[in-house]
Amino acid sequence: MILSVIRRIGIGLLGVGMFGFAYPATAFDCAPSGSDSEPPQIIFDTDFGGDADDLGAIAMLHHYADRDMLDLRAIISWSHEEYAMPALAAVNRYYGRPRLPLAVRKSEIWRTEWNYTKPIADRFPHDRQALQDVLWAVPLYRQILAEASAHEITIVTVGPLANIRDLLESGPDENSPLSGKALVDEKVRCLVVMGGQFPDGRTASGAEWNFDGNMPGVTQAVLENIDRPIIFSGYEVGEALKVGKELNDHPKTTPLYEGYLHFSEYAPWIKDQFRGEILDNSSFDQTAVMFAALPDSDRFWSLSPRGKLRADTGGMATWEPDPDGNHRYLILDGDRHAAEAEILSAMTHIPG
Repeated sequence: MILSVIRRIGIGLLGVGMFGFAYPATAFDCAPSGSDSEPPQIIFDTDFGGDADDLGAIAMLHHYADRDMLDLRAIISWSHEEYAMPALAAVNRYYGRPRLPLAVRKSEIWRTEWNYTKPIADRFPHDRQALQDVLWAVPLYRQILAEASAHEITIVTVGPLANIRDLLESGPDENSPLSGKALVDEKVRCLVVMGGQFPDGRTASGAEWNFDGNMPGVTQAVLENIDRPIIFSGYEVGEALKVGKELNDHPKTTPLYEGYLHFSEYAPWIKDQFRGEILDNSSFDQTAVMFAALPDSDRFWSLSPRGKLRADTGGMATWEPDPDGNHRYLILDGDRHAAEAEILSAMTHIPG
């Protein structure tokens, strides 16, 4: 593609920007900068339990953390499904981090029969103390941010943005005298958000799920009230990258195999294709983790020019080019097979 040619022949960023081409992913202060820098400090916000990509993304986070490529500070769940927290605790224990801090959105507990949370919670042990220590999402966010250095934390979100909205609207507490918005401004380096559809904003079913989430006004409020840089990985990026069938050869004694098999058999939008084996699935959430963790992810994609993403109350988002904007989105213009191989390799590692 023309952008790849431009990068190879070494045209500078100024020239690229003048003509409106996409920038290399490393041109924005969000992607990891290489081996000489400190690993990114990541809080991961997930709607774990529905689509299997959340499970794959968490496996990747543990893989990169094992290799000192990131520091995983906490996992925070948008989903308060009955078995989500026991399953998350079990997954963290399997990957060697049984006391990784967990939190959940403050809401009533619900039950979703087809979610893969119960099979994982039933089959894999978890640390009892980990569940006893689970906090509501906002207090854990505020605790970690208050203890962090300036612009140290990267927030990776792969579900609806209610926890971020609630954080922004929070007031002073025992962790910090600052408002939630002030804490984000002071302590967050950037956000990496899996959400939206670029450039037109509309998927085949309307607003993208993470921006809709049956939660009117949430995405709109977040986009209007965050001043830190945001990188978006849109629906079109993850939809193009398929992994899953390879997991049929993965050890069956792992949460990854258990979760993907249950998902393939019972998820409403895929179960009709199930023939007893794990099916390929889109890799939406894994792309956000890759961008946040890998210093060389520009071999898979580039970044759009700067702009501003705005959303209506229903989560339908509109992209506005703006040379002073602090939003960008991923453009999948690199080697897709290499991206799928990276996802699969990082997902399927077996902890030592």
